[in-house]
Amino acid sequence: MSPTTPPKAKRVPHSHTHHGVTREDPWAWLRADNWQEVMQAPETLDPEIRGYLDAENAYYEDQFGKPTAALQDKIYKEIRGRIKEDDSGIPSPDGPWAYNSRMLEGKQYPQVVRTPRGGGAETVLLDCNVEAGEDYFGFAGADHDMSHRYLAWAADRAGSEYYDIVVRDLETGVDSADVIKDTAGSYVWSNDSSAIYYTEYDDNHRPYRVRRHDIGTAQSADPIIYEESDPGFFVGVGKTQNDKFIVIDAHDHQTSEVYLIDAEKGGAPVIVAPRLTDREYDVEERDGLLYIRTNADGAEDYKVVTAPLDNPGADNWTDLIAHRPGVLVLDTIVIANHLLRLERQDGLPRIVVRDLTTGKEDVVRFEEEAYALGMSVGYEFDTTVFRLSYSSPTTPNQVFDVDLATGARTLLKTQEVPSGHDPAHYETHRIFAKASDGAEVPVTLLYKKGTKLDGSNPALLYGYGAYGMSMPASFSVSVLSLVDRGFVYAIAHIRGGMDKGYAWYKNGRREHKTNTFTDFIAAAEALIAGGYTQKGKIVAQGGSAGGMLMGAVANLRPDLWAGVIAQVPFVDVLNTMLDDTLPLTPPEWPEWGNPITSEADYTRIAAYAPYEAVSAQNYPPIFALAGLTDPRVTYWEPAKWVAKLRATATGDAPLYLKTNMGAGHGGASGRFDRLKETAQCYAFAIKSAGLDG
Repeated sequence: MSPTTPPKAKRVPHSHTHHGVTREDPWAWLRADNWQEVMQAPETLDPEIRGYLDAENAYYEDQFGKPTAALQDKIYKEIRGRIKEDDSGIPSPDGPWAYNSRMLEGKQYPQVVRTPRGGGAETVLLDCNVEAGEDYFGFAGADHDMSHRYLAWAADRAGSEYYDIVVRDLETGVDSADVIKDTAGSYVWSNDSSAIYYTEYDDNHRPYRVRRHDIGTAQSADPIIYEESDPGFFVGVGKTQNDKFIVIDAHDHQTSEVYLIDAEKGGAPVIVAPRLTDREYDVEERDGLLYIRTNADGAEDYKVVTAPLDNPGADNWTDLIAHRPGVLVLDTIVIANHLLRLERQDGLPRIVVRDLTTGKEDVVRFEEEAYALGMSVGYEFDTTVFRLSYSSPTTPNQVFDVDLATGARTLLKTQEVPSGHDPAHYETHRIFAKASDGAEVPVTLLYKKGTKLDGSNPALLYGYGAYGMSMPASFSVSVLSLVDRGFVYAIAHIRGGMDKGYAWYKNGRREHKTNTFTDFIAAAEALIAGGYTQKGKIVAQGGSAGGMLMGAVANLRPDLWAGVIAQVPFVDVLNTMLDDTLPLTPPEWPEWGNPITSEADYTRIAAYAPYEAVSAQNYPPIFALAGLTDPRVTYWEPAKWVAKLRATATGDAPLYLKTNMGAGHGGASGRFDRLKETAQCYAFAIKSAGLDG
């Protein structure tokens, strides 16, 4: 097939019947029967499926990639010019050393380094640029042991999220031949450095088991420490901040269960509180007392309770920070004498510091209309220092150390923009869009100062709206390439996220899922009403579950959009939720519903699922991106969606599918290769909005 001709996927009769309803799915053949094998060995993909994906890639290159190559390169160079290539992180002290990571000019991947705590020569512990080679390299981080003699590091070399864990002797710089293969990516050291606890996948790519690898022994002999029997629960492993306990957590999107193992002595996992449907909790420990962030007892926006370590069941939970409706407790950190809380109220974050010896609390907040805030404490527990990061759409990231003993706040680093950036040249605002049911949807705006609000501006509206994930109003070097061309850049903080608390999430999932879509449409209409843009000049963008949003709003209001960018879009929702062999299906039934067992769930999902709802109407230009080895949103979802759109849509708007044949959910692995993908999306946005670039 010529690359100048839009590919047309063949139709193969296929149907499925559930709850007395039979649906035809003639593009189901694009789902490879050996998809588990393809995740790890892409070359095993059926040649006919590969041929269709290659034809779509060739069509994209001929019709859009090559004609906009100069624009893409220009955008790529702009974004890269805003990045300090030889950038270093901020050292995090741990005992006699301070650990750090840094990027080198022209290099794609980080180096892991350390220096003596009191100062001295820096040592490169791991150079990922050397380890990566020429192929995909998904770095899952590095973790030194408590003796500081060994470094465990993990990498995925296919984009399928199977990670090999390698142990390096830091005295010799030599990696052990003792490699822990095909893990799920989370792992921790035992305190005596004799073992690594790690997670592994089941046959359907679900992290379901924790094993202990005793250094120097065969992986085949690794004992099972914990195994999850419910396919709806994923398993992770970590450590408490004070390093006393290894933490095993089993969870879906609404329920969690935690086990503790003595990190010094080992032994069997001890449960904190048995799982109770819709109850979530996480655990830290200090002086024989557990500090637990939880939504128990109707604490919808979470509270903090304590429990004795030797009797931690829920009957012994005592409120320390009571539930306050509308004040969402996002995260907690416990150090020697303080409890840190990251909260969100009225859509804005703040940090609350509680002195555990006196009960006194202090609040850290900022005054911009919209901003992002984060906190961390590095490796150490016995410290009075915590680190906060702050940015806004106009303000590059700033990192401070806050000394809780003295109150001193020290600016450690301000994000450099080598090509120059003056915050005074831009404006950040937050407006509220009125949803169809009266809900007020926050929308964060960034545009050049002096922009006339006469409706003439193009806009890019970004949204996600799922899993309780909130979209931070943070600084981005990339979006400036749109804003500097006259775009209004907007983030719609729609229901399905927790931007306005847990109720905001609850009212955008399951039976309320369509609120996510109508909120996004309301945000677009608010931009039009405010003179920020006009109908037909808005480019919509979202990825993964946000890609479902893109498919839905393209179906519901195609007239609004100048173009739609759908990155690894979760668009085949009904068929995926009906397939309990796929990695994410059982864990996601609490989020979307279970159409296998529930006729109501089946009917509801079928009504909004973007693939099912494609109809004969004029669609806007659409750019869909996929990853062949993506285990989260499998490549065939966007492939089937595009095939159906090609066969069904009226009009002549361009439709492109670009599949990265060597990457997974996150796209390309190198930092510069990722920028090229961003440049592709922004070139599409610019052209869709009618600009030359």
